[in-house]
Amino acid sequence: MALLLAGCAFDNSRLPDTAPLPPAAPRLTGLDRAASREHQQLVTALGGEYRNARAEQLLQQVVAKLAPASDRPAESYRVTILNSPTVNAFALPTGNVYVTRGLLALANDTSEIAGVLAHEIAHVTARHAVARAEMEQRSMLVSRVVSEVLNDPAASEQVRDETRLSIAGFSRAQELEADRIGVRTIAKAGYDPYGAARFLVSLSRNAELNGSSSRSAQGQNFLSTHPTTPERVSQAIAAARLVGSTRAGAADRNAYLNAINGIAYGEDPADGVVQGRRFQHPRLGITFAGPEGFQLDNTAQAVFGVSPDGSHALRLDAVELPPAQSLRDFLASGWIEGMTTQNIAETTINGLPAATGTTQGKEWYFQLAAIRVDGAVYRLVYASRDNSTATMRAFRQTLASFRRLSTHEIASIRPRRIALITAQPGDTPESLASRMSAPDRPLERFLVLNGLTAGKPLTPGWIYKIITEE
Repeated sequence: MALLLAGCAFDNSRLPDTAPLPPAAPRLTGLDRAASREHQQLVTALGGEYRNARAEQLLQQVVAKLAPASDRPAESYRVTILNSPTVNAFALPTGNVYVTRGLLALANDTSEIAGVLAHEIAHVTARHAVARAEMEQRSMLVSRVVSEVLNDPAASEQVRDETRLSIAGFSRAQELEADRIGVRTIAKAGYDPYGAARFLVSLSRNAELNGSSSRSAQGQNFLSTHPTTPERVSQAIAAARLVGSTRAGAADRNAYLNAINGIAYGEDPADGVVQGRRFQHPRLGITFAGPEGFQLDNTAQAVFGVSPDGSHALRLDAVELPPAQSLRDFLASGWIEGMTTQNIAETTINGLPAATGTTQGKEWYFQLAAIRVDGAVYRLVYASRDNSTATMRAFRQTLASFRRLSTHEIASIRPRRIALITAQPGDTPESLASRMSAPDRPLERFLVLNGLTAGKPLTPGWIYKIITEE
């Protein structure tokens, strides 16, 4: 039995859809065999479990206080930390709650993380996943009846478009409801009700810093399944004011920071790292650089890149290829369904055997390359809206940057971790940021990581987070 994610996708990325629970199915109170299998599949697909005894203990203590304050006080919850640098959290209807280590690194006190967990618990208690699944099932049924029974494909397409809009709004309403319930829950549990709003502000600033908030098209924002962060912040503040009292709730800053001291920050070098527009994989021993301005994203399946305006994109992945099969024949076999590779040429890239070719779809042009490195073959796909000289040059430059890593380069790629430092008199954001091993923009990263605004002085004696290398 597959289970639905009741998630908030803090990093605005959608998780894979799964089969919905039947409307009449009762909520599971423990991990049965199917739920356990779903849990394991989910953890494996999203980076694996990240073990940190102090962080795990703190999260369970927070959940133990939130559950009795929730709308279903008899329920129990289990928190799993995922080994992912992205900022994300979600929950299953079984009461399994997941947070990434990237989210833990961004939060600055216990009330902030309590706000995240209470938000996810609210998704579970409000049965949001089941409600959304039922709505999607109904809309799919109506669309199928219109298309198949009435034999009107055009009307069916209109139904799907209208349904897509209504489901998007339905999900936004769910997120805002979960925010309101979450704020009420953390206040009842004794935490600072403004912690949720503080974390949402950090979330927005982190997205801007990492270039992941570039969905500027009005249509994309309108169809987004999540409200804009400013909207969530304003509503979270309003909800906090409603439940606020003369006695402020606990923030527990130092307790939280000590619990996350030493957790991994950023990508795991064993899975490859992105630094600016350069990708390096020490275990595979390869590197390449995307075109100027590209934002690279390293996933378990491939490395993706996109230009600022979305008109150019790339993908690098690895495939198994029999040693006897030539790269020319591999390209000729066709990668994109319904398209034939043309202009195939064999070449070498930094001493590595390679082949290149082109193909064209209805709206996109594709430049293709296959590079053999020892027993592996890497595929580079460069897609563009045009076939200009500048596009060809960008592809060739990207391809030319693909090479083996040197022994020295591999040794220099070390894991990064969160470390704590106590501010001394005279310390400034600039001085502490200079001590960070940040991938880029150390001052901005220090400010976002600590929930600080530019120009605000540090407080001597306070603990702040910095990024260090092992």
